[in-house]
Amino acid sequence: MGRIKTKLIKRITHKLVKENKDAFKGDFKENKVLVNELAIIHSKKIKNIIAGYVTRLTKSKK
Repeated sequence: MGRIKTKLIKRITHKLVKENKDAFKGDFKENKVLVNELAIIHSKKIKNIIAGYVTRLTKSKK
């Protein structure tokens, strides 16, 4: 079982994926850089959680 994602994480992630569908890939490191560029988030931990969730969503949609 995985970790539970909060509403904040889900809301930000779904917004980023909706606005930038083609930019995200199945690679965590690339998504981490993209999240850093596209969103203004000061917490490194939150950025990593969002990048991981984006990666998981993009892998499951393919």
